[in-house]
Amino acid sequence: MNSGFLERQIQHRINVLKVSQNLSALHIGPAFSCVDIVDFIFYTLLQNQSSNDFILSKGHGAMALYAIQFSKGIITEDQFLSICQKNSNLGGHPDRGNPGVFASTGSLGHGLPIALGICLARKERKIMKDIYLVLSDGELMEGSNWEALLLAPSLGIKNICIFIDHNKSISRGNIDELHPNFLPIKEKLSIFGWEVEECDGHNQIDILQKYEQISAQSIKPRALVCNTVKGKGITFMENNPIWAYRSPNKEEYELAMGELENQLNEIKENNK
Repeated sequence: MNSGFLERQIQHRINVLKVSQNLSALHIGPAFSCVDIVDFIFYTLLQNQSSNDFILSKGHGAMALYAIQFSKGIITEDQFLSICQKNSNLGGHPDRGNPGVFASTGSLGHGLPIALGICLARKERKIMKDIYLVLSDGELMEGSNWEALLLAPSLGIKNICIFIDHNKSISRGNIDELHPNFLPIKEKLSIFGWEVEECDGHNQIDILQKYEQISAQSIKPRALVCNTVKGKGITFMENNPIWAYRSPNKEEYELAMGELENQLNEIKENNK
């Protein structure tokens, strides 16, 4: 896997962790599960495709978005460190009007219907622009998403690709225990008429290969089910639903920061 990507994905988590000490609570687990997906979209799909757009439908993953915007210079360090502070424009969820934010999200189930309307308008006007979205698997439990998923193929929409952050966990526990009939996601989307593949949502190469696979001459809307880990990168956070919405205390912060810094140093040492 590209070492630059590996360094970035750890640095993003380090930066989110730093901000966590300014807030009494934030969605650190969900941010850590989707940050590698958002990184792929910004550093690969949007790198040379400024005409395309991105919506973080999973609005509670905003910390991942802000960390990547900071790394790309879209927002400054001062802006990043002031998230959710007095007089800051950056809140706990993305707000349209802020740099790089195409739609306000946070109320789950809104991003996909918004994107579908935009795609339909572009189709009728023959505007060739793609929209990329990141959704959470828990968010897919909203009925508005399933209406949009059913409607998109019927409307002949193909200029859309959704990346589903499938960390298999919601704030109350594991999806396979609480909502087993929700699974499997890939098969359901395929039956609905989408071009679908699964990938490792923390592996840049696998994401790219599967994205290219579903995008090759596809005449359908596209979806990647990205298998991820909630709290990825921090041993005591991984697959622990409690980190859906809380900030680490001082002791937890120091443990987590030490773990991430060790990972970063190991990668740099291997690259010498």
